[in-house]
Amino acid sequence: MAKLLRTVGRLLAWLFCALVALLSLAWGTLALWYRLPGGDAMRVLGAGLWCALALAFFALAIRRRTWRPLLGYVGMYALLLAWWSTIEPSNHRDWADDVSRQLTGEVHGDTVVLHNVRDFAWRSDSDYDIRWETQSYDLDHLVSADAVLSHWGSDAIAHAMVSFGFDDGRHLVFSVEIRKRRGQEFSSIGGFFKDFETTLVAAPESDLIRVRTNVRGEDDYLYPLAIDRGTMRGLFLSYVNTANRLATAPAFYNTVTSNCVTVVYRMARHLDPGLPMDVRLLLTGYLPGYLYKIGALDHRLTLAQWNARARITERARASKPGDDFSTAIRTAPP
Repeated sequence: MAKLLRTVGRLLAWLFCALVALLSLAWGTLALWYRLPGGDAMRVLGAGLWCALALAFFALAIRRRTWRPLLGYVGMYALLLAWWSTIEPSNHRDWADDVSRQLTGEVHGDTVVLHNVRDFAWRSDSDYDIRWETQSYDLDHLVSADAVLSHWGSDAIAHAMVSFGFDDGRHLVFSVEIRKRRGQEFSSIGGFFKDFETTLVAAPESDLIRVRTNVRGEDDYLYPLAIDRGTMRGLFLSYVNTANRLATAPAFYNTVTSNCVTVVYRMARHLDPGLPMDVRLLLTGYLPGYLYKIGALDHRLTLAQWNARARITERARASKPGDDFSTAIRTAPP
């Protein structure tokens, strides 16, 4: 029996080591593929050489039934991590037009002045009028906050934004986004490997929501948040503080740890340290269930009723240039 237990223990140890080795091999390959400088040829060469050397060390360890060859792999991996630690985020790259400027804000009592508020007129993803503005907002006139979810594929995944409404009819949306370089495409895998910086975009709903519904074909939902004006104000100022921090201390976007929801969650935790962590903060398409659970959606309606009422896609697509977009998406059809 003791011999059997030792055999099983050795087998489990080998399986565990094999799993760690394969996962570290995959991580190293993708890290080199996404971040090795020098163009496609250099990335293919570097990732291929990494795989070949790692597999050679593994094969030698298995063939000789000894752990010693793995020390070579550990050394190689340590060099990779040392190189990885030198990769720093930057605010100085050839950015795509829609993220070319960095939002910043000044707070003067109840008045917030925002610089580089985006207000593009979108006809397609490659055809748009570029407008960046400086705008002033009086927080005494802040009257609403809405969570906006934009689905583009799986029901489980959505881009999350927050739209703040003022009593003069203006609505300003804040959106935590990847800061793409010119010609770069989004990759959720690349988001694990320092392939994108994080940026915070502030724009009217006719830009940030309309481009998703009317240009990119996404499916959008708007949920009025049941929070008091003090919390709205605090969240608005948290966005301003985050924008100012990113302007001076750039940060990488991460698909899991620093995305459109987790960044906002950390801001909200400063306002309410009791907010629970939940898997729906990662599976963002199910975020309304989390909002309902914590009381951020009015419980006079069921979650199913909120989901049915929140969809604004058709109203957004029916709006025409020159219409009051914010009014249009909030006006139920007759």
